[in-house]
Amino acid sequence: MLYDEFDQFEDTELDTQIEDWEELSLSSSTAFLATLARQSQTTQDIESSLSELERLADTANITVIDKSYQRKNKADKGSFFGKGWLEEIKQKMLQTGAGLLIVNEELSPMQARNIEHIYGIKVLDRTEVILSIFHNHAKTRESKLEVKLAELEYQLPRLKKLWGHFDKERGSSHSAGGTASRGMGEKQIEIDRRIIKRDIARIKRTLSNIIKQKETQRKQREKVKKICLIGYTNAGKSTIFNALTDAGVLVEDKLFATLDSTTRQLKMDVGGIIVISDTVGFISDLPHHLIASFKATLMEVEDADLLLHVADSSDERCIEHIEDVTTVLKEISSDNIPQMLIMNKIDLLDDIQVTFIRKRFPEAILISAMRKINLDNLLQEIDKNLFKLVSCKLRIPYTDQKFVSRLYETAKVISEQYVESGIELDVVLSNEDKYFYDKYLIE
Repeated sequence: MLYDEFDQFEDTELDTQIEDWEELSLSSSTAFLATLARQSQTTQDIESSLSELERLADTANITVIDKSYQRKNKADKGSFFGKGWLEEIKQKMLQTGAGLLIVNEELSPMQARNIEHIYGIKVLDRTEVILSIFHNHAKTRESKLEVKLAELEYQLPRLKKLWGHFDKERGSSHSAGGTASRGMGEKQIEIDRRIIKRDIARIKRTLSNIIKQKETQRKQREKVKKICLIGYTNAGKSTIFNALTDAGVLVEDKLFATLDSTTRQLKMDVGGIIVISDTVGFISDLPHHLIASFKATLMEVEDADLLLHVADSSDERCIEHIEDVTTVLKEISSDNIPQMLIMNKIDLLDDIQVTFIRKRFPEAILISAMRKINLDNLLQEIDKNLFKLVSCKLRIPYTDQKFVSRLYETAKVISEQYVESGIELDVVLSNEDKYFYDKYLIE
């Protein structure tokens, strides 16, 4: 009984934290961007990677003053970059007034601590920037819980001795008798670790209940076909979703504009009603713990009958982004779900680029969601892939005209002709529905 009461109190406290959710404001609005350039990377690869980091910084409301890289195959264990390079960057930051150094990889706790303490540089890594964006874009209780879980799991190994100054004021971390005693900073870190571990357990328990509820809902709609929009962030998934459903989902030219998955019904020409979901975008080097935290949201992907993999055909790194999405699908064990590749934004390409895309990806559907180009073809292909469409010629007796009405609701009627023995129809219908009309088939 006591445990139940305590558990209920924890859930209430958790909901209060979510209700009081506030946007994060990073400590500085100006930054230098930096990365290591490996031998296998071309200058174009490096510049493209830093450009994406700049877009992340922009989405986090950080103004980028300059970008730089160090040619080095292996990161320094203690400070990630070389000492001389960090000294040079420190001087440039002082001269320009940049408040932050943003590193395009995830730093170890020791690397971040050394850069800040030894060189006096305030540093953030790529994961911290992504987490701040996710925090500010989370709107529903579910996504806020998932973001909070990712934040806590990132913070846990990075706790710093913020209370260490108390030990210095007391003069020593040893007792008068000469035996070692823990300082207040060390004690506080242990307290913080316990609090964070407790909060992680509470959030995981709550998210586990959400997953169970979703599994129950999934069983209730097992007969309904489900498709899911996936793709690299800013590929245009939400624009496609709006174009197909008139849902009015927020569309912004920023990374991770969509964080909460949205689901709507969609009426198909042949297959009837289906369910379509818009999901969070993927990105290269997405932290593994972030993927794990979003298990509840990503259930929409795992539960789909068909994935619509949306790519930005106008992006020079389009092929890499397709590979990055494929990598994430493998991580969440969804790479075996049937897929359709949708090359979006073809209105931004010239004829030569369109020809290249067609040759490189012959199976892809080329569209422009913004200009509503080729959306009818997209819907036809979804119908074909989802319902395994077949073309048939039927002759239905006048005594069974109710089946003609049903055909107009669930199939695509190409032609209709009245003859002496009944109504002859050329139709396209799903393979699943075909058995209803087997006795009316005209060989």
